[in-house]
Amino acid sequence: MQIIYHSSSSVCFPPSVATVGFFDGLHAGHRALINELKTLAALNSQKSILFTFATHPRQVLNPDFQPDLLTTLSEKLKQLETTGIDVCVVLEFNAAMAKLSAFDFIKTVLKEQYNVSTLLIGHDHRFGHNRNDGFAEYQQFGKELNVDVIQAKRFTTATDAQISSSQIRFALLNGDIEQSNRLLTYPYSIQGKVVEGFKMGRKIGFPTANIVLDNKNKIIPTMGVYAVMVYWNKQSYKGMLNIGVRPTLNNGKNISIEAHLFDFNQDIYNESIELEFIQKIRDEVKFDGLDKLIEQLGKDEVTARQILNEVS
Repeated sequence: MQIIYHSSSSVCFPPSVATVGFFDGLHAGHRALINELKTLAALNSQKSILFTFATHPRQVLNPDFQPDLLTTLSEKLKQLETTGIDVCVVLEFNAAMAKLSAFDFIKTVLKEQYNVSTLLIGHDHRFGHNRNDGFAEYQQFGKELNVDVIQAKRFTTATDAQISSSQIRFALLNGDIEQSNRLLTYPYSIQGKVVEGFKMGRKIGFPTANIVLDNKNKIIPTMGVYAVMVYWNKQSYKGMLNIGVRPTLNNGKNISIEAHLFDFNQDIYNESIELEFIQKIRDEVKFDGLDKLIEQLGKDEVTARQILNEVS
């Protein structure tokens, strides 16, 4: 996949088939759209191009807006690599682009700069200033600009009337990791740096890596204990993760993200790690003393190992 970081100058492209969107999460619905894009491109003997944005457009329209991201740009590009599209164009959504009507966007960006001859529109997707136009208008704009505008098929499954990024966010915020991963088609993950914590885990036999996220806008699943896969230094490790306020230890209201890696004893302070969520084990609860907490952590480890052994 070729990645192009957009500039205002024209790119020497042969006629191509394209689609446009933010594609947060690059979930099953997005992948169905991309498969349709690739099919159209193959029928036309043209390249498939996906246009996306480096930042969420609403952050430009409203500087106070904080998106709840399923994927950062680098994570989205990593997932796009698995789809088999030819080109990804990363647009920088700025004040000037925000003022473009749908007609102007199709004309100046898609047609004039990237020579798009066919535009595939998501079945419920709208774009352009104020999103006033719909598919009928897009088709009319296409006729004027000699761009064939096609509406994508609605994607459904036996269990889902539709799939959206909002559904996945809702599942994560309710701890339904199996649902979120099914809709995503891959395990939800977070990345961050290991920093010093209270070091209580080491004292009770469960040393943890205290993690600060690389991107503050990434969604953190609801508080609780999770079975996770951990990736560090190009190696994978099984582990369990606690998200919460550690009520048994009375550490206040600050939420911490702490991973205990199984069969691991290396110093990884200031190192970057990635955590893949596999399944929620239980809610975070306050125990009647450290002994009860230690006993439960032992049970959590057994449960997490069983879960991870089934998926590895």
